[in-house]
Amino acid sequence: MTDRPFLIDSHAHIYGLEFSDDFDEMMQRATEAGVGQMIVVGTDLETSKAACELAAKHDSIYCAVGIHPHDASRVTERCYDLIRDMAVGNDKVVAIGEIGLDFYRDRSPRETQETVFRRFIKLARELSLPVIIHDRDAHERVMALVKEEQGADVGGVFHCFSGDLKMAEECVAMGFYISIPGTVTYPANEALRQVVKGVKIERMLVETDCPYLTPVPHRGKRNEPAFVRITAEKVAEIKGLSFEDVCRITTLNTQHLFKTGRRNQHARIAYRIRNSLYLNITNRCSNRCSFCAKFDDFTVKGHYLFLDHEPTFVEVMDAIAAHEDGYDEVVFCGYGEPLLRLDLIKEVAAALKKRGMRIRINTDGQANLVYGRNILPELAGLIDTVSVSLNAADAETYDRLCNTPFKKEGFEGVCTFLREAGQYIPQVVASAVTVPGLDVAEVERLAASLGVEFRKREYSEVG
Repeated sequence: MTDRPFLIDSHAHIYGLEFSDDFDEMMQRATEAGVGQMIVVGTDLETSKAACELAAKHDSIYCAVGIHPHDASRVTERCYDLIRDMAVGNDKVVAIGEIGLDFYRDRSPRETQETVFRRFIKLARELSLPVIIHDRDAHERVMALVKEEQGADVGGVFHCFSGDLKMAEECVAMGFYISIPGTVTYPANEALRQVVKGVKIERMLVETDCPYLTPVPHRGKRNEPAFVRITAEKVAEIKGLSFEDVCRITTLNTQHLFKTGRRNQHARIAYRIRNSLYLNITNRCSNRCSFCAKFDDFTVKGHYLFLDHEPTFVEVMDAIAAHEDGYDEVVFCGYGEPLLRLDLIKEVAAALKKRGMRIRINTDGQANLVYGRNILPELAGLIDTVSVSLNAADAETYDRLCNTPFKKEGFEGVCTFLREAGQYIPQVVASAVTVPGLDVAEVERLAASLGVEFRKREYSEVG
């Protein structure tokens, strides 16, 4: 059995009268829904203090301190000092927020809002804390002030994200996260669903903003942390991931941003994404692809895949046994070229085939060049699907993108591998990453001429 992933409600206001009558029951419902941590966010001096008090009482609660733009006109120099005092020396204070601009209600003059927002970004930079940004109908000015005040130095999250996909991409490019609230379930909010679809989940958090913004089917009632599960389920539906995937990834994101937990540095041999069980058996590669994400981070969909050693047959089988049934296939993939461990693949695949499992290999298609022989007959009867990274329609482009050690022969070797694989493996797929500037349609035409299926892989998505 593997540990169940849990959720973090990254933005909650549970210190008010709305929760005074059933606070303990509300916390229990959150636990039952799989919520393992909460970030309780202050909006003024009083609620920031209340958030700190809750965090001190509950191991699962962390807090943020700040003043909402609605109250910007009431902020004095003393207010900045008090917020600083709450944060300094308190390891449960993980961010400065909720701060920002609200040009929808305009409860404080816009010029005053901007002045206060600038000051709080400066304070966050002084304290090396991320910021939690409120942005309502003020997209251009929020982005401008974040840039002018160098908010990217500490990073943070645009909570209850309400901008379009272009803005989301700009936030991510600056190093910020975007947080998805329950409004993603509202029938009319197609714009937010398009943002979720278009932004990689590695830059997303989930939140309730309770007691506000209650998701469907509870809309009209008080929101509470347990309902963040509904938001996560909707994100999973939109992204084509499992609920467990979304839990694991968004929790890792939240813990990374707010430093509320250590990243799991234990290398994963067997790990699940959607309904597949992946096997990470080597970090070595034939190529050094320019678009490979492991040069930035060894984490894929919340799984840390750096191996301190290459696993043995026994270690791989033990890792597989640690997972419950319920997956549709086993995939040799990981963060390396699996066919560099051909003997291990044959041994493991043979054992799994006896159990009736479906087996896939994701490969760069250069194994025949590596071994100096045609290895495809050795996979017959063991592998159901092979997915080969074609990635180009000509040798020059392939060498430029993939940095193959085999030069011109590398591309020709991949094409030959694809052309011949169907004699030994039932399903053969060529894939291409949508690298900017690549003519993907041309690669697809080449795949068709080789007699294989084609799959387009999004440049911004790994796993």
